[in-house]
Amino acid sequence: MKYIFIGLLWLYTSTVSAVELSRHVAAQVVQAQKQAEQQQLEQAIQTLRAVTAAKPQDQAYVALILANYYWQNEQSQQAIEQARYAVTSNQLKDDLAWTAKRMLADLLANDHQYQEAVTYYRQLAESAPPKKDVSQLWLRIGQIYYQLSQWQKSLAAISRYEQFRLPDAVTPLSVKLGAQIQLTRYQAAIPTIKRLLTLEPDQRNLWLQLVNMEIKTKQFRSALASLELARLKGVALSEQNLKLLANLYAQNGIPERAARVMAGLAKQSAPALEEITQTAYYWQQAKEWDKAIENWQLAAQHDKKYYRYVARLQLQQGHYQHALDALALLQGHDKPADIALLRTQALYKLNQFEQALSQAKKADSLQPSREAKSWIKYLTQLHAYRQNRES
Repeated sequence: MKYIFIGLLWLYTSTVSAVELSRHVAAQVVQAQKQAEQQQLEQAIQTLRAVTAAKPQDQAYVALILANYYWQNEQSQQAIEQARYAVTSNQLKDDLAWTAKRMLADLLANDHQYQEAVTYYRQLAESAPPKKDVSQLWLRIGQIYYQLSQWQKSLAAISRYEQFRLPDAVTPLSVKLGAQIQLTRYQAAIPTIKRLLTLEPDQRNLWLQLVNMEIKTKQFRSALASLELARLKGVALSEQNLKLLANLYAQNGIPERAARVMAGLAKQSAPALEEITQTAYYWQQAKEWDKAIENWQLAAQHDKKYYRYVARLQLQQGHYQHALDALALLQGHDKPADIALLRTQALYKLNQFEQALSQAKKADSLQPSREAKSWIKYLTQLHAYRQNRES
């Protein structure tokens, strides 16, 4: 997270007269100020480094101004050193002391010295003079605790920030959301994401985070509604996102829409076997039998074991000869006993009773089962009945 340094340029005009500086020190400070205004930072720094101040207050004040110049000159370590001296000397009073501590805290934060920085920020928040923006201090504290992976403390600081009842803003809500997710507080994260979406409705990652949180909390209907809404708003959904949308349709009892989403994906690029079988399953759940058979046939072109599903659906739909053709292609790719039982059903429906009985006996010899024995009993009785009628 980035930190914005507080401006101290007001020191040049207002504080020189307010602080009781020795005359020669004040003159050198004013000279340094003029040099800085002319973008001569190196000269301004050298002017202040040459100051020989006897009074501790003069030394602390010069150190504070030096810290500001060093920061502007991108010499962060020297800036921290001077600011730390200005603060720890305890020579600066009231607002100036508070401002010096704020300066040190910001410098430390910018230098990623978060643990020391947050200590100063907390002191600043608890001792802020009137009219200081304490809300931003709590926000900064929340940000730093987040950097330190201290999620609970980060949330507590953002909670203090929210007590000021400011309009929603992206930065504090983002910190809050990150901490909630790290603490696996998925239910609490959902309203936070929705507040962020009010500010950034086109943010794809926020929509996907919302869906993810709703899935994690088993709110599948809400997850579907959120993903649908994102799609309607024109949020770009990846292939993986669309597969998730299909899955949510199916999970919420809308398999036809699930199948249509998958079919749409198949038009964009050649589907993998897993995608074909998933589409076939969705069409089957939607009772769109012809489409299901078509997709199982596509799957069987990749792996012949899927002819089992083709055969079953063709049997169900009364396409008995087609089912036998599919079972012929299934040979060697499924259990022989199972194939024999399916052939038994198809042959029976085609009134080929003797062949059906033969297949039932074959199934029972390969793998004895109640279903095979039931078919054998029934077909044997049927054969006897037919013989009696003929005689």
